[in-house]
Parts: sequence; C-alpha cells; structure tokens
Amino acid sequence: MKVDFIIDGASVGAANGATYRRLDPVTGKVASEAAAASAADVDRVVEAAARAFPAWSETGPSQRRALLNKAADLLETRTAEFSQLMTEEIGSTGPWGGFNVFFAATLLREAAALTTQITGEVIPADKPGVLSMAVRQPAGVVLGMAPWNAPVILGVRAIAAPLACGNTVILRSSEVCPATHRLIVQTLNDAGFPKGVVNVIANAPEDAPKVVAALIAHPGVKRINFTGSSRVGKIIAKLAAEHLKPVLLELGGKAPLIVLDDADLDAAVDAAIFGAFANQGQICMSTERLIVDETVADAFVAKFAKRAAALPAGDPRGHVVLGALVSLEAAEKMDELIADATAKGAKVVAGGKRAGAIVEATIVDHVRPGMRIYGEESFGPVKPIIRVKGQDEAIRVANDTEYGLSSAVFSRDVQRALAVARRLETGICHINGPTVHDEGQMPFGGVKASGYGRFGSKAVIAEFTELRWITIEGPQPYPF
Repeated sequence: MKVDFIIDGASVGAANGATYRRLDPVTGKVASEAAAASAADVDRVVEAAARAFPAWSETGPSQRRALLNKAADLLETRTAEFSQLMTEEIGSTGPWGGFNVFFAATLLREAAALTTQITGEVIPADKPGVLSMAVRQPAGVVLGMAPWNAPVILGVRAIAAPLACGNTVILRSSEVCPATHRLIVQTLNDAGFPKGVVNVIANAPEDAPKVVAALIAHPGVKRINFTGSSRVGKIIAKLAAEHLKPVLLELGGKAPLIVLDDADLDAAVDAAIFGAFANQGQICMSTERLIVDETVADAFVAKFAKRAAALPAGDPRGHVVLGALVSLEAAEKMDELIADATAKGAKVVAGGKRAGAIVEATIVDHVRPGMRIYGEESFGPVKPIIRVKGQDEAIRVANDTEYGLSSAVFSRDVQRALAVARRLETGICHINGPTVHDEGQMPFGGVKASGYGRFGSKAVIAEFTELRWITIEGPQPYPF
C-alpha cells in the first residue's frame, strides 16, 4: 500500500521522492510503502499548519465541535479498514483493531465536548476601575507523535484535544504503522476540517532523529506531545528544552497489580488476564508485575496459570486472543527474559513457547530483584509473579521501579486498598480493577520515568493553550 503525506489538505510524496517499507510481522510481506520525510518536508508541513492557524483559531466552539463529532462518526464507518491495516502493519487481532476505532471515536467526541470548556476568569485587581482577566488562547501549531501499539487510539489522542483548543496539528506517524496513522488524518480531512488544519508526515526509521529534531526546532511549532518509550521521551524532552517549548510526555510503564491477602482471587485473576495479555501485553498500562501476598500466592498462581495456558495464540487473522508481537526482535526479547529468569531460579508455570513473532501467554513465578524481568518493561506477554510478605513489602516492591504510570490493588477492604493506592508512586491506580483502563474524560498520565503532563479531562486544556493576563484600564494617576 502506497502511503503519502497529507499536507495542506493534499496527498503529496516526499520532496526528494524517498520511501521506506514496513513489513507484516507475521507474513514478512510488504504491508505499506510510505513517503520518507526530509528537512524540506518538515518546512513544508509546518508552514502549511502555520498558515491555517489564524483562521482556525478564530473558529467558534460550535464549529470545532461539529467537525470533531463528524470525524468520530466517519472514523467508525472505517473500522474494517483500520483493523486490516493494523493486522498487516503491527500484527494485531481484529478485535483490538475494532476496539481502537471505537475508543478513538469516543476521544474525538470528548474533545468535541471540551470546546466550550476552555474558559478563563475575572480576577479582582488592586487598581480601582480595572477589569483584569485570565484568558486561554490556542498556542499555535502542535506536533503530535504517536506510537504503533494502539495506533488509532493514540494517534487520535495526539491531535484531538489540540484541535478542540483551536490549534492546528501535525501528526508525525510511527514508522511502524504509517498507513494506519495516515488514515486517521485522511478521515479528519474528509470530515471537513479546513486545509492545513490536520496534517501528517512519516519518516524512515533511520531518519527519525533528524526529522524529529527538525520538527521540534522549527519556530512554527509551539507545543509538542509524545507517547512512546521513556528512552526516546527523554530525548524529546531535551530537544524541546533547548527551544523552551512545552512538551507532554506519556512514556513507558511497569504497572504493578497487587493482590493482598484478603483479595477476591477470582476477580484478581480476571483483571490480571485482561491487563497482562490484551494486545499481547503491548500497552503502556499493561500489567507488568503481579505482586502477590505469599499467603494467597499458591492459590492465585494456580488459577492465573490455568487461565493463561488456555489463551489461544497464533496468526492474528484467525480466532485467537494473542496475535503477533510487533516484530521478530520483540518476540526474541521474550526468550531472553525467560532464559534470564529461569537461569536465576524462577519457574515458568504457563506458556513459554514462541513461533516467529507469536509468543504464548507466559507466566514466570518466583521472580526476584536481579532478574531482568523484575525491572525491565517487557512490552510483551511474559509476566512475572513476585511473592511478598505483607502489605508494606507489596508497596515497597510496587514502587521499586523507575516507572509510574498505572497500578492496581485488590482487596475486599476498600479503605485498606485506598490507603495502599495513596502510597503508590503512579499517576493512575485502580482498586479491584485492571491496570489497563482509560476514558477520555479522565486525567491520564504518569510520574517518574513514565512522563509528565496529562491527556484527557479538562486538565488537557492547559497543555495546549496559552494562559494570558489581559486588563482593561482607564485614566489613572501615575507617580511621575
């Protein structure tokens, strides 16, 4: 499939004609052939978005709301197309593709609802007769960079709220799913967004550092948001800091699910199965550590392992729960994590096998510090059980990580669970629920190496607007 940019409402190739290919991780066939940006394309796309900004920033909230809602409706009609592209480009299952489109549509509708929530305030002034106001205004051109793992959800999230706030946007698509990300922008343009308001470009993997650096450095770009790994997020933050540009970062995770001694084990297993293995564990909120009180660990592990062993894994075009990982390299990392843990005394109690890029749901019990899987984000379906002695040790182990995005606590005593939740160093905590959960009206984001800033809720408005102080004054005495 040929994938061009969308700049100023038009489909265009790279200025130098360059392209790159993305291969299907299951079949090895070419999934998409995308235009590969250079510095000339960066200038072209930013200038187009900047030209469109003055008129778009002056559109009323009702017009922005109507376009966002129309885009949501149109997006849903293209569910089958999005799902097919996701299967071909990233190896995901059909249900994951369908959920991506469903949830992305809710994000567009939530952004539509935000258009009338961008408010200011009148602040009492010490000067007599002065009207003093705090006013929020659109920032300008917003650069959004989204990953491949939930491409429709995260691609839409990168641009929906900025558009609602009156900004124009550039989506720098993931190198792994350029066709999927382009279809998002095509859908918004088809819904009637004015030319230049919503743009997309792609780059070859080897060109990412220079293209991203050029986008961030361009004086026309005023805000940046990035969802991806903590390693790359730190690079993005440094580049943005050099130009004093605000950036919203949603990065990696090592989400703990704590099972206390009074937990409902069946409910905890249900949540763990979903949180650990949805999309093959390739979600930033994926349950990455099962921290279980030793008094209930044997019973929990037996139930959890039985359920995991029954999950079908295979070609995502078939009737399976686990499809392919994004690449053979990602799947081979699972082998390395298992080998390292078992060499140091851990035990595989479910799964453990791999066929190409397809890895079974795998559980590794008796994981301890010093094993790679204890601290590394696996971003795959290999999950550690860490047995602990009591509540305080559970909290200590949960916080023993550089990451801090999502978490979960299971206990029949809600007040006890709430006390634990307050001590966890994460941006999100779900009591008696899975670590994987999001809603567009909630403040989504992490702490520590999981990033800063918040997508969702009214909190996102501050990320993509300028807060200005404006006064209306009259004649007054001056000291000289």
